[in-house]
Amino acid sequence: MPSILKTLFALPLRALTWLGGQGTRAVAAIAFIAVAVPPLGALLRPYVTEAILCLLCISFLRVDLVALYGHLRRPALIASATAWTTIGVPLVVGLLAHGSGLDRSSPGLFLALMLQAMASPMMAAPALAALIGLDATLPLVTLVTATALVPFTASLFASLFLGDMLSISPLALGAKLLTILAVSLIGATAIRWMFGAAAIQRHKRPIDGFNILILLVFASAVMGDVAHDFVADPVFAIGVALLAFAVYFTLLAVTTLIFRRAGTERAFAIGLMVSQRNLGLMLAATAGALPPTTWLYFALTQFPIHLAPYLLTPIARRLTMDSDGASATAPDTTS
Repeated sequence: MPSILKTLFALPLRALTWLGGQGTRAVAAIAFIAVAVPPLGALLRPYVTEAILCLLCISFLRVDLVALYGHLRRPALIASATAWTTIGVPLVVGLLAHGSGLDRSSPGLFLALMLQAMASPMMAAPALAALIGLDATLPLVTLVTATALVPFTASLFASLFLGDMLSISPLALGAKLLTILAVSLIGATAIRWMFGAAAIQRHKRPIDGFNILILLVFASAVMGDVAHDFVADPVFAIGVALLAFAVYFTLLAVTTLIFRRAGTERAFAIGLMVSQRNLGLMLAATAGALPPTTWLYFALTQFPIHLAPYLLTPIARRLTMDSDGASATAPDTTS
């Protein structure tokens, strides 16, 4: 009997290990599977909040707190990056969208852009930075500080720009965000305490595989109606898709330019983090009570997010090569 049980557990563990080893291919495939199989989205949509909690818990589980404390050597840069992603981005987006009259011409799209701007960076952003060859240290530290602040900054900007567009009050939004983050952090801490950091590190690949499965649940729930929307109104859907890509790469480019004095590689890593907004957190906080246009925009933002590893890897490699070359040719001033 023990051997049978061992075999039963070994098979799914092997499958998760294989899936976790697929890396960027699996992440990119998720978006297309979610669109190609609409019934999967209808089946999984009721579980989107649970999927987001699992994703957050896995992300917190991977944070090495000891290493995190050791990386707090550049407080000015961390503070600047945190202020930009939590205050600068929502303020600029809110002013531009409001000034252009988008809040009156397309309230659903305005709501989508504001929720995107108010969200903290995705918890997977540092892992993505490392995946494409960038130093993930700075994005990781900034992610932690920004995530801690987002319940308060999101509440502030919701009251400034959204008014009664949301089904819940700005204060309730902040409270729900705080609760979701706290529950995820407590869950991750409990798992780390029960199994230990060494065991978590040993099982990194199967955890990656499980994370990909949960990403599929989330992407399917969000993107299940995309094919229908493209058939119903292809011109509008294509326009929204182009806007999603434009916002993603504009945030990436503008942030990289703002922080270029910190070094191109660091600036690009911060830009990558800022462009990857955690819309799932906002979906969970609002319980998915959003207009159809907002849902469509959220769904289409998944394409640049999931395709980013393929699209940005060549740029990241060039930046790291340039950085290594500059370091190698720089004169030694330590003696």
